[in-house]
Order: sequence, then C-alpha cells, then structure tokens
Amino acid sequence: MQHAYWNDWYFGWGWFLWLGFVILMFSSVGNWGYTYRAHRRFGGTSRSDAINILDSRYARGDISRDEYALMKSEIGASGSAATRVGDA
Repeated sequence: MQHAYWNDWYFGWGWFLWLGFVILMFSSVGNWGYTYRAHRRFGGTSRSDAINILDSRYARGDISRDEYALMKSEIGASGSAATRVGDA
C-alpha cells in the first residue's frame, strides 16, 4: 500500500510543476526588483526638483512673490499647453 504523502507529486512528473512554480517566483521577484530600480532612477523626480529649485530661488530673493506664484502654478499644471511659458 502506498502512503498518501509519497504520491505522484513528488516521485512522478509532479516535481516539474514545482520547479516551474519556483522559477516563476524567482522571475517575478527579479522583475519587481528591476522595475523598482528603473522607476527610482528614471521616475518622476523632475517636478520635485523643479519645486526645490524654485523654492531656493525665492528664498535667495532672485524672484518676486508674483513670479514665484506664476512659476509654481506652471509647474503644478502637469505641463498642459495652455499654461506653458511662451505659448501666448
């Protein structure tokens, strides 16, 4: 009589299914790691960098309050064509 634990999942072709599952898990983790690093490297940091530069220029006194408000609204407008500088 065969024990229920030692069935075809371990000694037959069932190991092939488990091997495929392990490969799938490793590839999923690898894909997540790659996309995480790529998005951190090339992700949307330009808007926050632009805000930081604008804040530092305003703090130094290079631009007035009106210029600061205008530039900040243009940065926050998600780049719509109606609010870009020079589209008048």
